[in-house]
Amino acid sequence: MDGHINGPSTPLLAYAMSCVGSALGLSAMSRARATAGAVRWRWLSLGAVSIGGTGIWVMHFIAMLGYGVTGIQITYDLTTTIISMLIAIIVVGIGLVIAVSRGATLPALATGGFVTGIGVASMHYFGISAMRMPASVHYRPLIVIASVVIAVVAATAALWATMNIRGIFATIGAALLMGVAVTGMHYTGIAAMLIYAAPAPAVSGMTASALLEPLIGGISLTTVVILFVVGLAATEKDLLEQAEIRADLQKLAERNG
Repeated sequence: MDGHINGPSTPLLAYAMSCVGSALGLSAMSRARATAGAVRWRWLSLGAVSIGGTGIWVMHFIAMLGYGVTGIQITYDLTTTIISMLIAIIVVGIGLVIAVSRGATLPALATGGFVTGIGVASMHYFGISAMRMPASVHYRPLIVIASVVIAVVAATAALWATMNIRGIFATIGAALLMGVAVTGMHYTGIAAMLIYAAPAPAVSGMTASALLEPLIGGISLTTVVILFVVGLAATEKDLLEQAEIRADLQKLAERNG
């Protein structure tokens, strides 16, 4: 049995959300680079939610809204779907912490990229396992391996971008490329799927619209909130200048003291 994508609208929307999440994550990480302590952890958390939640997980399930199998109704398991979202956010967060704590060195980027890439691929296939239908899903091994390689390369490139990209135009360009990488990994994984009809009756689950639309809507609303937080916050340049001023004032106070 062949799976199919219902028109170009969901791939385009999925790509757009991936770009938005990536851009917000890059903006959050530019603040994380210029801060320390609890403030840095808050920006890291926002970056993980933006990239992992919106840029990867929302992209994945928006794309799944447009996926179908001829003659079969697909439903989704709620618990598995939510766990897949947490996986995406957590593994991205781990990668960001590795990159920030160890600096933008090659070993740090390679380690963080590998961990995050494997996690993103795991999220993809775990998210696929949330599908409930009277059919069994198998995979073409070589295409699965290709999708994992794409995930690792994309994650490494994304971590490099979070540690090095500065300026609005560079951020937009990097976000567009990250969107291509994330959606490319997703649809490579989809191409690996083989669907075989099973004699068992349809299993219970929630329809895509009933389950995914509220979840995607919730993450999208969170994205809007993050957008306002990032927009109102001081830029990386301002934060660095403020840090220099505080350091100068502290030195002056120590001299006078």
